Amino acid sequence: MQNNISKRSLADEVAARIQHQIASGHYKIGDKLPIEPVLMQQFGVGRSSVREAIKLLVNSGLLRVQQGLGTFVEDNSGVREPLASRLKRSGTQEVDEVRQLLEMKIAEKAALNRTATDIAKMEGYLELREQAATVDDIKACIDADISFHVAIAEASGNDVLSDLYKSFSATVKNSFLRMYPDAAIFRETAGLHRELLNSIIEQRSGDAWRFAARINGHITA
Repeated sequence: MQNNISKRSLADEVAARIQHQIASGHYKIGDKLPIEPVLMQQFGVGRSSVREAIKLLVNSGLLRVQQGLGTFVEDNSGVREPLASRLKRSGTQEVDEVRQLLEMKIAEKAALNRTATDIAKMEGYLELREQAATVDDIKACIDADISFHVAIAEASGNDVLSDLYKSFSATVKNSFLRMYPDAAIFRETAGLHRELLNSIIEQRSGDAWRFAARINGHITA
């Protein structure tokens, strides 16, 4: 019998349903999941949604994929909710605390590992941030600010840190849009952001950490 899912966040919904099946004992550790066409029919979704759901659960440690053999249950204990789903129901303060920690660490790592290409990307986004702040275009300012910090995350050379920060970026964007009616705070912190970039360019990792911390202290004050 087909168990259709709404069009809302299809991959997240499929991942949640599979997670529930595992938690309820329908699938046990070591069990093999049905092949993609069966899962597609079971949940009433397309192949891409099934594949993305499996990827989410593999990343969470709940499933493992063995090439040529299939997808197997790896674990059935602990909290295994996909991060994207968890962020959607998180409070602003919770997300903000993690964002601050990530931004300090990625700044420190970026100062050690940045490349010329990374520097060009960061400079470009910071210039867009400054231009948008000057004309009080809050949406463009937030977009450029987040892109700037994502570029720093990519420059860190740590793919896990980078992916984590990118996962938070959509939630952070929505939070900023609610918090700031205009670009005043972005104008106020323009100098700190420029100092942050300079410290990364000059590979002063300790200063990069401190400027990231000062930026966050200013924004959340």
